This record gives sequence, C-alpha cells and structure tokens, in this order.
Amino acid sequence: MKLSAYYNKVSIVGTISVLLIGGIIYFFAINSIARDQLDRDLSKEVAEVIEYIDQHQQLPRPADFDENETVFIKTSNTKINTRFFDTVYCDKKLKTKSDGRAVERQINFKGQNYKCIITISRESTEYMIQVIAIITLVLTIVLLTVLFLANRYLLNDIWQPFYGLIGHLKAFNVSEPSGFKLADNNVDEFNELDSAIAVMSSRVKSDFQNLKQFTENASHEMLTPLAVITSKLDTLIQDETLKPEQFDQIHDIYGAAGKLSRLNQSLLLLVKIENNLIDNTEQIDVKSMVTEKSRQFQELMHDKNIRLEQTLGEKEVTASKYLIDILLNNLFSNAIRHNNANGTINVSLSADKLIFENTGADTPLNGDTVFDRFQKSSKSEGTGLGLTIVKNICSVYNWDIVYKYMAKVHVFEISF
Repeated sequence: MKLSAYYNKVSIVGTISVLLIGGIIYFFAINSIARDQLDRDLSKEVAEVIEYIDQHQQLPRPADFDENETVFIKTSNTKINTRFFDTVYCDKKLKTKSDGRAVERQINFKGQNYKCIITISRESTEYMIQVIAIITLVLTIVLLTVLFLANRYLLNDIWQPFYGLIGHLKAFNVSEPSGFKLADNNVDEFNELDSAIAVMSSRVKSDFQNLKQFTENASHEMLTPLAVITSKLDTLIQDETLKPEQFDQIHDIYGAAGKLSRLNQSLLLLVKIENNLIDNTEQIDVKSMVTEKSRQFQELMHDKNIRLEQTLGEKEVTASKYLIDILLNNLFSNAIRHNNANGTINVSLSADKLIFENTGADTPLNGDTVFDRFQKSSKSEGTGLGLTIVKNICSVYNWDIVYKYMAKVHVFEISF
C-alpha cells in the first residue's frame, strides 16, 4: 500500500470514528438539554397553577390551558414527591397523540390533597433535535468530502518530491560519474532527506572508486610476480638434474600458481560484471558461438571420451561478445570437468532457452548454493567461481538460469 493511500485510510477512518462517537455524544447531550428545558417549562407551569389557585381560590379548568393537558386527581396520600417523566400527549383539538413530557406534584386545596399532572408536547423539541441532527450530518458529509478531495489531490502534490526522490534512487548507478541531483521543493523534511541522500551517494561513489582502483591495482600487481613464479618454475622443470620428488613438488607449486592466476582473473572479472563495467554490446549469433566453442573443447571431450550432442536453433542476442564467450566457456568447462568418463553432453538452443545437460555425479547439487562463490566439490580443481560468473552474466542481461537434476543428468537452463 502506498504511503499516501495509507495516510488517506488512517485519516478518513480516524475522522469517521471521531465524528461518529462525537455525533452520538452530541445527540444525547442535545436530548438531555432539551429534556431539562422541558422540565423547567413544566416547573413554570406548576408555579402558574399554584398562583392561579391562590388568586382565584379554585382549581383551573382545562379550558384555561390551551396547549397543556392538566389533570387534578384527588388522593388520600399526604405526601407525593414531585417527579418528571415521559408520557403520551393528547391534543384534544386535533385529536392526535404524540410524545410528551409530564410533571406530577401534590397540591393542597381547601384541605383536600390533589395529584396534579401537567403534560406538554415534545414535538417542537424533537423537531429541533432533528434539524440539528440533519445539519450535523450534512456538515459531516461535507467535511469528509473535503478531506477526501484534499488527501487525493492536494496531498498527492505534496508527495511529488518524495516520488521524484524514489525515481532518482532507482536510477542511481554507482559507476556513473554524475552525482545525485537535489530536487527543489518547499518541504524542509524532503530537503533534508535529499541532502542526506546526496551525501550518502557521494560517499558510496567515493568508496566504490577506491575499491575499484584497489582491486584493479591489486590484480595488476599480482600478475607480475605470478608471471615471474611461472617463468622460474618452467626453467626448473626443464632441469634434468631434478630428482623425482623435487619434480613433483615443483609441479605442485606450478599448479598452485596457475590456479592463483586464474582465481585472480576470475575475481577481477566478477568485479567488472557486478558493476556493469563491460558494456560493449553488439548483435551476437548464439548458434555460431556455441558451434565454435564446441570445436575448441573437442580435444578435452575426446580425452574423457565424452559424446557431444547438439540441437541448435537460430538465436540472436544483444550483449557483450566477451561476456557470452566467457559464459559458454564456463558452461562447457563445467560440463566436461564434472562429467564421467564415457559420459555425454547435450546442448540445445531455441528462441527462448539455452540448455546444457551432462552426466556426472549420481547425487544432485544443492540448487540453493550451486551459484554461490567458491561452492565446489572436494575433488574439483577449479576456482569455484565459474557458475557464479555465469549467474552474474545472466543477471546483467536479465536472463534466468536454473539448475535441475533429472534422471541422473545435471541440467543448467538459461531462459532469455
């Protein structure tokens, strides 16, 4: 859920809840105030009745009260507490009934106790409450409408700098020389956020350049001593006075130096791929490159008596020829190195997939870690970076690569 939508949801739900609770409280408060007003009016009516009796020395007649319904009932009770209560009001002229409010009080006249009940109509009060409720409802609807429109249109404009900032972050590339562009807006928090991200991006670019320079320099400086070591080992191996055990030790050192050289080149290549430093793209015929690569590995396959089967369709991609060459080289090397003697390799190419299938170990590899760095078997003589490089090359071009194990065959499938 977007932040603006979440804010709208919380704002509208909170407003509705407050208005609903406030409306209920407001209704009961108005109702209580109106009831108290009716009770005061009834108290005045009782006072007028007592005053009338004192002046005229007689009980008032019903005709003396046009709107009120007054009843006098003789009673033997010596004390009746005054009470107010809701009842039904009967309009004798219109012969209608409506809600009413009544008061009951004891009145003494000429030594006789009377229970006086005066009833007045609540119709005007209820009408006033209805008018107030309608006005409140209309104001609530208007308020919610204004709030919704303000959140939908005005707040969207306020959040535009934030969405612009998100767009800049998505387009940010650490390898590009251009820095982070600050956006102009009137919100202090967004300006502060822009400044913080600009400082952060500057630090990231600086760290990246330092790391890149260190990696390139370290890789370059390692090549010279490795070349010297290899050259000296070549000279020693050709010495006929070497004892067999000395020859074996030198051969091991020679193999370790070669492995170190390959590891150095692979790590440098990974850095370049992960940071998109290889961008010489062109239109490439994948079929011809697979065919050429299979001829290059023909001798290695012949040494292990591996049978190669190919089903190649036409496929062209826009990519770096250098990276595609490395990808195919690693896939072929992996299929041969981890294959059995007298095994098979099946390569198939279609418009949407490139599949390498090879026989090998009877147990499947771990599909979750097979593309991780330095993941290899104890018997492998490789660097453990071949499939990692393949995975990273596929990521550069948004291709999917998966590992499968079916019928004792290891399958690496690339989906273009």
